[in-house]
Amino acid sequence: MASTQRRVKRGLLDERELAAWRGMLETHSRMVAMLDSELEREHDLPLSSYEVLMNLADADGQRMRMGELAERLLLSRSGITRLADRLVGQGLIERERCTDDGRGYFARLTPAGRAKIRVARPAHLAGVRRHFLGALEPSEIDALGAIWARLAGQPQKPPLD
Repeated sequence: MASTQRRVKRGLLDERELAAWRGMLETHSRMVAMLDSELEREHDLPLSSYEVLMNLADADGQRMRMGELAERLLLSRSGITRLADRLVGQGLIERERCTDDGRGYFARLTPAGRAKIRVARPAHLAGVRRHFLGALEPSEIDALGAIWARLAGQPQKPPLD
């Protein structure tokens, strides 16, 4: 207990706090690596590309402004531009100029992108269930959902029964 008090006095995290913080970081890193590896191996699709395609597939008209897409994926504008360039080159998305402002662009899912996500989505979701959700009890899933929503500053949705 004395070492915990010394750590806190020095402004450091105590053992409990450190375990929670490191656990979240390590779990996230491992989950992303496993899911990325599976998508690459099974569908020749990196997880970052999958996330772009998924967001476009779920968007109205299967298109989003590039800036909004960057924000949603926590990427810089240059990061989303480089990723979009690769996806355009693979024929999975296309860019179209925004008519309401001549400076902006939309990213739009192509038929090839729709086909790719249709095949990759079930495998990815199975991986999420296998590596993450399957290790948790329903009450733990609800608790994590509430915690992530609170930390993200979003209102909590009631659990699905």
